[in-house]
Amino acid sequence: MLEGKAMIKETDMPEKMQRQAMASASHALDLYDVSDCISIAAYIKKEFDERYGGVWQCVVGSNFGCFFTHTKGTFVYFALGTLNFLIFKGASS
Repeated sequence: MLEGKAMIKETDMPEKMQRQAMASASHALDLYDVSDCISIAAYIKKEFDERYGGVWQCVVGSNFGCFFTHTKGTFVYFALGTLNFLIFKGASS
């Protein structure tokens, strides 16, 4: 388990939800090979969809860029091991 070793880079998410994000990421890394970013992201997205409702987005990788609009209080970007994790809930239009 890599839990507790994550480094938050940017967030507006409540601390309890941040801890859940890092725990989900850590568990996904226990289940999947670090090179299987698609399965890792899908696992985290499903966890957040089920736990917090709505439609969540998750991006996992070692090198990516993005630009998005999110619902206030639902964004976290952190590093865990060699991967970066971006989790957010899209904004309603």
